Amino acid sequence: MFNSFAQSVYFAPRGKDRISELGNDLAHAYLSPNDQLVGLIGDAGAGKSLLIRGMFPGLTLTNDDNGVNIRPLPVLEASENDNFNNHTYHVDARFEAAFNQPWKLAEAIKKAIKYEQRVVVEHFDLLADHLGDPDLLIGIGEEVLITRPGVFGPWPQEISEIVYKSIKYRRMAHTAEDIITAILAKKGIEKTIYHSDIKSGFVMQFERKPDINLKELEEKVKSIIDNDIRINPYDDTHIKVGEEIHSCRGPRIHVKRTGDIENFKLIKDLKHDPKTGRYLLAGLVGTERSQFELSHK
Repeated sequence: MFNSFAQSVYFAPRGKDRISELGNDLAHAYLSPNDQLVGLIGDAGAGKSLLIRGMFPGLTLTNDDNGVNIRPLPVLEASENDNFNNHTYHVDARFEAAFNQPWKLAEAIKKAIKYEQRVVVEHFDLLADHLGDPDLLIGIGEEVLITRPGVFGPWPQEISEIVYKSIKYRRMAHTAEDIITAILAKKGIEKTIYHSDIKSGFVMQFERKPDINLKELEEKVKSIIDNDIRINPYDDTHIKVGEEIHSCRGPRIHVKRTGDIENFKLIKDLKHDPKTGRYLLAGLVGTERSQFELSHK
């Protein structure tokens, strides 16, 4: 059958629930029952594991965010024993590189595929030379890229260069967004009910029009950025900015210091969405300005 699908692009969400939901949507839209080799590429903390959980509910990850490492690696053990009991296996190529040679991992994965099993490989770019093209390749940076590589690409290295370069904008936007949320909470302003995305930025949505001086809010955020405050994950639902603990649904998707946020600005106009009735507050980071900013100058 002729397949005209080349590549789709989605904004990469920042909260855990939103990433998992996107994974579920991608599975329904793009995953075929015949896909045996699925590759994911992205930096640590980009959300690969969460996306996998959304795409493959119930799949046991061999190296998860809680530090649970499964040894021996199931696909290796199954390969050595010629006993593939699972339908789908997971491999974190970067983590496994500390224990096994790439060729050995690749041979086990190829054997699983020969036995008609599916293998999901994180950091696929590290094994690409040994495995060839995957059936489905997903890159996670500022955006989620999903593609079916062919003879003329796109190649894993191309996807890798895009997502590793762009992830910093997602981290900057998320940190700025959480700083604003904390500032508004201190002012007693209602919590935002939804978060959404624009290129190199974020959108916060309110059910009622908040009483906010946008110029003062921007200056406050810039002051915090200038103070170059250290940021660390605190637990699964909080980050620590200096000595203050703030609520956050994606603690690992942040810059290391507030000073790492580049060229922050707010759109000085709360937009009303007639479809939802909500009021939208948009912020931008980095030097690559979006169409949203250009249309609101």
